[in-house]
Amino acid sequence: MPDLLLELLSEEVPAGLQEIAANQLSDYIISALDELEIKHSDTEVFSTPRRISVVVNGLPTLQPDRKIQRKGPRADAPRKAIEGFLAANGVSLEECELHEDKKGPFYIAIIEIKGLHLKSILADLIEVAIGKVSWPRSMRWADSRFRWVRPLRNILAVFDGSPIAGKLDLERGSLEFSDHTYGHRFLAPGIIKIKNRDDYLKQLEKSFVLINREERKNFIENSLKKKAKKVGLSVKQDNSLIDEVTGLVEWPEVLIGDIDEQFMGLPVEVLITSMRTHQKYFALELPNGKLASKFAFVSNISTQDGGKDIIMGNQRVLKARLADAQHFWDQDRKKSLDDLVPSLDRIVFHAKLGSLGSKVNRISKLSISIAREIPEADTETIVRASRLAKADLVTGMVGEFPELQGAIGKYYSLLDDESSEVATAIAEHYSPLGPSDKCPSEITSITVSLADKIDTLVGFWAINEKPTGSKDPYALRRAGLGIIRLILENRLRFSLRSLFSISSDLYEIKTDGVPDDLMVFIAERLKVYLREEGVLHSHIEAIFSLSAEDDLLRLLERVKALSEFLKSEDGSNLLVAYRRAANIVRQEEKKDKKNFSGESYDPNLSVDSEGELEAELWRAMIATKSKVNELIKSERFVEAMTSLALLRKPIDDFFENVIVNVDDLDIRNNRLCLCTQIQQVMDNVADFSKIEG
Repeated sequence: MPDLLLELLSEEVPAGLQEIAANQLSDYIISALDELEIKHSDTEVFSTPRRISVVVNGLPTLQPDRKIQRKGPRADAPRKAIEGFLAANGVSLEECELHEDKKGPFYIAIIEIKGLHLKSILADLIEVAIGKVSWPRSMRWADSRFRWVRPLRNILAVFDGSPIAGKLDLERGSLEFSDHTYGHRFLAPGIIKIKNRDDYLKQLEKSFVLINREERKNFIENSLKKKAKKVGLSVKQDNSLIDEVTGLVEWPEVLIGDIDEQFMGLPVEVLITSMRTHQKYFALELPNGKLASKFAFVSNISTQDGGKDIIMGNQRVLKARLADAQHFWDQDRKKSLDDLVPSLDRIVFHAKLGSLGSKVNRISKLSISIAREIPEADTETIVRASRLAKADLVTGMVGEFPELQGAIGKYYSLLDDESSEVATAIAEHYSPLGPSDKCPSEITSITVSLADKIDTLVGFWAINEKPTGSKDPYALRRAGLGIIRLILENRLRFSLRSLFSISSDLYEIKTDGVPDDLMVFIAERLKVYLREEGVLHSHIEAIFSLSAEDDLLRLLERVKALSEFLKSEDGSNLLVAYRRAANIVRQEEKKDKKNFSGESYDPNLSVDSEGELEAELWRAMIATKSKVNELIKSERFVEAMTSLALLRKPIDDFFENVIVNVDDLDIRNNRLCLCTQIQQVMDNVADFSKIEG
């Protein structure tokens, strides 16, 4: 069966957008084919800097015949209405079916549509699909309204071995579909006639275009390893850079250049960042793991001389970059970090929240409060680290390489003879930056990092700049997750709400309600954090809503204890009993317009056999309540949960043998009060009403 081949050739598309656009285009084409009931087998997508390609295999040459149904007027409608419906759809009354609904019989027109040759369908289908592809940023050219990420140069559209007659309208003229494409821009720029998918792949490879992205990526990875090994080195692993470079070349060739020895005294981070960020070069390492004075890069062209001129050109560019870095390093070292701190007053943190200098002052004060909660904390060291934490932001080096904030501060602070604890805290106080980023474990680093993140959250909450939907321009969700990780992974015990309150008091703006609102936000972030551990959202809510717990470590221990308890037979059965009691009380409260939770239970009111079961349940609840409270106070949460199991038998006996809604109103109300007591005793451990499932 024939295949459809579509290629959009354009100017160079940004590396990160190529696969996304190719998959979008494929999805739109497949969706349109499915809507037309046109079956197909597999699909393939290809992408390079200049081309986005889609192949749909196993298509028929003819669209299958179809029947569609259109609802018409009712059988008792005026004759003119029925005749109008028949004429509009080109059918006779005999070709309609009579269906019936609640309102009576009505006509359904059965319309047979003859299948068309697929070529006559594909042109419009492709044009629509191309128009649906969306880009974060796009452009239009001439007077056309058509938008694409870069100017389109050619559209290859071939089906069943021949071109599809179609075009993309661009208002002033159009871009005709063709049966040809072009090879590598420099190595084979001529026209290539294409018949089908296999011919396409073969012809492009001959024309120095490796169209398959995965093959191109694997080739780059293997070539990097081979070339590095040849000179006794290894490639510093950088998967994201490999992905990016794969989207920058059509015919990759790996080359190795030299780093001028005069720059090898710069920090490793500066060398790697300069090579990676600006030039897309790969760092190479010696067998001992140290950075080598060589770099690897991927060229988009092969040469007869082994790339000597290309290597020399790239070495010159890198030398200029590193010369700039050396200049910034030399200029920065004329002042100490401490000398740079006053300059932070001239940098705006946020228009409504003041300068970076003000933020540093708040962090220093908040760090002292946090340090009081950590027995091993050295307050003097923490205050010093807090003061210097942001100072490198006014250096020339961080101005040139913003991603090195913190790391540069660490180097400069060590050269200023600051302690290793202070230097490490400067480097680590931005961490963790995400779920996979390493979490600080040294006390000074933990304290300054917490203070920084808490100050940020409180400030943006105070000016009502909270995350909304998918929008989080100030990375506040990341800050919240960072606070959670710092506390849990380092097993810190303190009231987070109190720290939010202390931080709020350090601001000169109104912060009413911020601490409580932030605790709700942290609880939501905690749900996300614990999701990977298999902890249900409702279990966190059941503990958090019970007492607005703000000791995250204790909250986590209680949540885990609850989760384990509910997995047991006693736990699952007690949850059923809890819901049964809650449902009975809710229904009767609605009927009586009365709240039974405020009523007291009288254990002496019932004297029959049912009354004895009531009394037995009541005694069990009194004993369990006392025991649970004692265990929770001593933070023996697992034992507190399992102690609820003592209630299982008396509760089961009560619901199996006692009728709650009896004729005697006093006994009925008393038993409803007992049902509320079941809820209240269990709610001392967790709010079971929040638990789903």
